[in-house]
Amino acid sequence: MKRLVAILLATAIAGQAAAQSAQDSIRSVISNQFAAFQQDDFETAFTFASPMIQGMFGTPERFGAMVRNGYPMVWRPANVDFAALDRRGGRMYQNVLVTDGAGVLHLLEYEMIQTEDGWEINGVYFKRPGGAGA
Repeated sequence: MKRLVAILLATAIAGQAAAQSAQDSIRSVISNQFAAFQQDDFETAFTFASPMIQGMFGTPERFGAMVRNGYPMVWRPANVDFAALDRRGGRMYQNVLVTDGAGVLHLLEYEMIQTEDGWEINGVYFKRPGGAGA
C-alpha cells in the first residue's frame, strides 16, 4: 500500500512539473512574440505562429499588417498580464489581459499547439469579460 501511495504521489508531482513547464513555455512564446511586435520585427513574430497561421498569411509583412490593423493592442500594448491556462480538446488556451495605449482592457485567448518545434500560436481570439467568446 505504501508503494502505491508513493507511486501516485510521484506521478502527481511529475504531472504538476510537466504542466508548469508547459505553462512557462507557452508564456515565453507569447511574451517573445509581444517583444518582436514592439520592435516591428514581424519576421521574428511570424516564427511564433503555427504552420496554419503562416500558411494563411504567407509572409511576415502580411501577418504584421493583420496584427497592426486587427490587433493593435497586441502590436502596441501598454501592459500584458497572463491569466488562466486552460486545456480543451487536446489544445492549450492561454488567457492574456492586454491593456492598450488608451487604458482599455482586452481579454484575449491564445490557442496554442505543440509541434516538433515546440509551442506555437494557432490563433488569438477576443473574449468578453466573464469568459464568453466575442
